[in-house]
Amino acid sequence: MSLELSGISAGYGTGPVLHDINLVVPPGEIVTLIGANGAGKSTLAKTISGLLPSLSGQILWNGQRIDRLPTAERLSRGIAHVPEGRQLFTGMTVEDNLGLGASIRPRGQPEPSARAEALRLFPVIAERLGDMAGNFSGGQQQMLAIARGLMSSPHLIILDEPSLGLAPKLVAEIFDLIKGLRDRGMSILLAEQNARAALSIADRGAVIENGRIVLEGKASDLLHSSDIAERYLGVGVAATADPAEVAKMAARLRAFVWEKG
Repeated sequence: MSLELSGISAGYGTGPVLHDINLVVPPGEIVTLIGANGAGKSTLAKTISGLLPSLSGQILWNGQRIDRLPTAERLSRGIAHVPEGRQLFTGMTVEDNLGLGASIRPRGQPEPSARAEALRLFPVIAERLGDMAGNFSGGQQQMLAIARGLMSSPHLIILDEPSLGLAPKLVAEIFDLIKGLRDRGMSILLAEQNARAALSIADRGAVIENGRIVLEGKASDLLHSSDIAERYLGVGVAATADPAEVAKMAARLRAFVWEKG
């Protein structure tokens, strides 16, 4: 299933923040949206998921227009959104937070296979289902937020700044998880300030500045672009500074994501 944005503009009431956005997320690929804080990444993520209405343009999902549909309908069609800052209900249990991710299903019950898969991917969550989400660390809360997003069995998941505020070790772990989801066939739109880490796992990338896409192409080409390196890549150096540690994290994630049984 492909996501296609054509001429999308959106804003918050005082004028457009996004201007004439054209973007495609092909089936089974990671497309990363990189840019500075305030460039429009979160606004675009909210516009796609329906949290913010578009002012003009079209959003097509699997060839059908969805830009006038409510958020719940977009979720039911397979588009999940993990917002910036996790946005968990910290006074509720882990189990209840996961249940909210399945709210589009009858009685809010997730598909058993989706719940089992989310818990397998995140063993720390499986061990603490009765705990309050507010007692989790920042990294654990991010894992819970992603797990909640997976509870609706989406075809596309929008991840808004999943590395924000995390230690480098956890950044490597989260990004290897994202690769694993792509390798299982899920489409991913990844909005990130951590340009180096994001481009290193993505298939394609797009640079957003002042609400406009100013450059896009293969992620590998952007990663090796001198212009992109000068403006953005310094942000992600810490996340890959220790190759040995990253290799350990990758091995652990492979065990979580690819092991069966």
